[in-house]
Amino acid sequence: MKIAYIATSNIPSSTANSIQVMKVCQALTLLGHETSLFIPGRGEIKWDDLSHQYGVSTRFPITRFPSSKRLKRFDFIYAALRQAKKDHADVIYTRMLWVAVFAQLRHIPVILELHDLPAGRMGNPLFKRYLRTDSKKMTVLITRALGRVIEERFGVRLPEKECIVAPDGVDDSRYTSLPEAAAARSKLGLQQVTTAVYSGGFYKGRGLELLVKLAKDFPAVQFMWVGGKPEAVANWQTILEDQGIQNIRLTGFVPNQELPIYQAAADILLMPFGKTVSTSSGSNTADVCSPLKMFEYMAAGRAILTSDLPVLREVLNEKNACFYAIEDYADLKVKFEALLNNASLRDSLAGQARSDVRQYTWQERMRKIMEAFTEGS
Repeated sequence: MKIAYIATSNIPSSTANSIQVMKVCQALTLLGHETSLFIPGRGEIKWDDLSHQYGVSTRFPITRFPSSKRLKRFDFIYAALRQAKKDHADVIYTRMLWVAVFAQLRHIPVILELHDLPAGRMGNPLFKRYLRTDSKKMTVLITRALGRVIEERFGVRLPEKECIVAPDGVDDSRYTSLPEAAAARSKLGLQQVTTAVYSGGFYKGRGLELLVKLAKDFPAVQFMWVGGKPEAVANWQTILEDQGIQNIRLTGFVPNQELPIYQAAADILLMPFGKTVSTSSGSNTADVCSPLKMFEYMAAGRAILTSDLPVLREVLNEKNACFYAIEDYADLKVKFEALLNNASLRDSLAGQARSDVRQYTWQERMRKIMEAFTEGS
């Protein structure tokens, strides 16, 4: 099938959005689909840089089109859709509602992947128009919770034959030959002591304040925070220095290609989401999110300690992760200490997570989506 993925992501960048787009395109290509990615911007695409940044080894055509913020990227959408039509694309794949609606106007089948409630003043009426339009379409929901929120907030019923729930995924093959934690720590120049790792953005609601408290209460444990934009890393470095905390190491941004070895260095992988979870765009996704790090952590084969956000239980359970009450430091401390003192529990959780993640590879995810789309024809 000839697929045109139209994305407004800034590529290259460090956002989860751009990582997810690149992983989806690679998976579709590996499944045998003729996949092209259309993105805003100018300049040459340097695949060697993209491969390293995103951990993507399979190439696919990427075309940039000029985009004006003044025109709210409608110029980009128009140009991308015109090119897709010219290329005789069988389907438009997108995460942008406006793209889906304009594709319908051009009578091109569309797959719309949603990670959050359609936002803005036009979100509600535009989504209802998208649903009403009698055209070939498939709506991909990142979680079951998102589907419920959309139906409740917008007062609509999502047609079962035109919807599929598909959580995020992971490049499982990149995690199959990871070294043991001690060897990973040696490769990264870390101390050979118990290590807890957080990877991801430093946005509001990621629970980093709780991790500072943990570091104070467990000075013999080595903490490593992997990621963050330069300004956020610098700000946290100042905070840690002012408080005299020496057992938290900030790595700054790490390309996706290198990320597995950092996660493999952990004895415990941390996911301390709060009740409000901000993204790079500033939206709150606490009720509906499917974090990339969750699947990476599972694939890394290390014990996961996570806040008990209800949506995370669509994937995690008591057998593959350890939960603590959201934003409850006392409970976090108890659960962290329990994992520190019980290597067999850590191994059991890690082993089950490693087994469970096999159903969440990017290729398996996209196979299910394309199969549902084809069967709905």
